Amino acid sequence: MKKTLLITASLLLAATAQAKLPAPVLDDAAKAKAEEAKAKTAHGAKVEAYKLCMAMERSAAHYFKTSAAGGKAVKPAQASPACADPGPFVWPAAPAKS
Repeated sequence: MKKTLLITASLLLAATAQAKLPAPVLDDAAKAKAEEAKAKTAHGAKVEAYKLCMAMERSAAHYFKTSAAGGKAVKPAQASPACADPGPFVWPAAPAKS
């Protein structure tokens, strides 16, 4: 019983000590690097969405082609927005300081 209380008390003390640690201070270069990483991640998500869209289009085209060849009655496809290619990742260069 005493061991359990001692362990619980020490864990609570450690958690409160850890919660009071200050947040790290970032300089301008670190902030810029973090923003670039955030933009790269967002662009990666757009690329993955584009690839998924293209795969769904190929899958639907194959389904309609094989269903028609098999003699199944297929409802017409619903209209969907075209897949938008996000293009390559481009990060704007930092302005030159005078």
